[in-house]
Amino acid sequence: MPSKILALDQGTTSSRAIVFDDEARILAVAQKEFPQYFPQPGWVEHDAEEIWSSQLAVARAALRKAKLSASDIAGIGITNQRETTLLWDRRTGKPIHNAIVWQDRRTAEHCASLQRSHQAAEFRHRTGLVIDSYFSATKIAWLLKHVPGARELAKAGQLAFGTMDSWLLWKLTGGRVHATDLTNASRTMLCNIHEGTWDTELLRALRIPASILPEIRSSSEIYAETDRSLLGASIPVAGIAGDQQAALFGQHCTKPGMVKNTYGTGCFMLMNTGTRPKASSRQLLTTVAWKIGDVTEYALEGSVFTAGALVQWLRDGLKIIRRSSDVETLANTVPDNGGVYVVPAFAGLGAPHWDPWARGLIAGLTRGSHSGHIARAALESIAYQVADVLEAMKLDSGIRISSLRVDGGAAVNNTLMQFQADLLGVPVIRPAVFETTALGAACLAGLATGVWKSSDDLASQWKIDRIFEPQLKKSQVDALKAGWNKALERSRGWAE
Repeated sequence: MPSKILALDQGTTSSRAIVFDDEARILAVAQKEFPQYFPQPGWVEHDAEEIWSSQLAVARAALRKAKLSASDIAGIGITNQRETTLLWDRRTGKPIHNAIVWQDRRTAEHCASLQRSHQAAEFRHRTGLVIDSYFSATKIAWLLKHVPGARELAKAGQLAFGTMDSWLLWKLTGGRVHATDLTNASRTMLCNIHEGTWDTELLRALRIPASILPEIRSSSEIYAETDRSLLGASIPVAGIAGDQQAALFGQHCTKPGMVKNTYGTGCFMLMNTGTRPKASSRQLLTTVAWKIGDVTEYALEGSVFTAGALVQWLRDGLKIIRRSSDVETLANTVPDNGGVYVVPAFAGLGAPHWDPWARGLIAGLTRGSHSGHIARAALESIAYQVADVLEAMKLDSGIRISSLRVDGGAAVNNTLMQFQADLLGVPVIRPAVFETTALGAACLAGLATGVWKSSDDLASQWKIDRIFEPQLKKSQVDALKAGWNKALERSRGWAE
């Protein structure tokens, strides 16, 4: 029996493929970047054909690197950039327009009008999301309105919508299967997360025909087999999840109260809240964590806009470090922040503050302050923002947090991880395998194909690199948080 899993990790800037064995060890990795298109300020697009060709190329390359053939692969798991929106012609399989990327803001005015409408509360209740151009719904509406012939194709039943998981599944199966999983559906602003179905009222409000939508399936099942010509043999496609949900599963946060945080350009924190969705009163998102079998689990999600991007600014803007990795060395030239605080509100503040008018600042400078204090304060600001999101999650969920599991590029920074543990007062756990997004997709596919029998079986494969235990006294933490809150308050409303 084949026992290897091929994970396709379709990201915002690159396509990756990783081969895992039945002990969740990485056997091979291949990656290829693809172009970003910016037709107007605030608009971001991808060429879906370039995404497909890059994803197929890295899948083949990963198999070659692992010295495996398609017949050695038990299943394929797909994880993807969420919310990015594509429409294509069912007859030709060709996109009718570039994909509109999740970062794109062209529908901001449409969203503002929806926020003022009598339906705003219904969108929030049914989808668990805030009304924002981040999500797919208003992107679909824009394409139907602005692409010549789009609405006519839709009326004729010849148009298909998909996020990137649906597009890859369509291409992998030679156009035989048009489906998505519930995690990706829950990010469209068209899915009733309580029912797990497309919401007819919301579709009507946005004039989106149901005929263009993919079938909603679970996150772990055999959807179809790949076209034999693509990889040399047919392989079951058996797992799908949006990137952050895949990372939550890859970190094996399978019980209510378990939390993971991904430290990337920004930060994405998800908490498993169990089999009932938890409404947020603090502007967090309520989303589907995954659906396995007939059981749907939910999560709270909070996003920090600026994390790793702040370190890039220290490198490229202030030029106080040569490489991003140098920030830890510079921060450790001082024993503490020296009273300096950085608020990295370059694009406003995200969860739980939600202030688009906030702007970045450096506060508490004296003649004794130098680049080491700024570097340390910058790292600490990432941890403060994460702590604010986690506190909101605790209050919204009523669940006690026992630890935080971490991944992403900045999680390699020991100074940051230790300070994060100090602020939270709980252990911060860093896994041995950092590729948690791809691992989550692989695990979902492995469950469906019998490589792993259960979540408990998977948990035994998850290994820890290091645990950071809290070290600071509560009085010290309280004083530090007071300084952060003071600086945070001064950043608010700056651009109004």
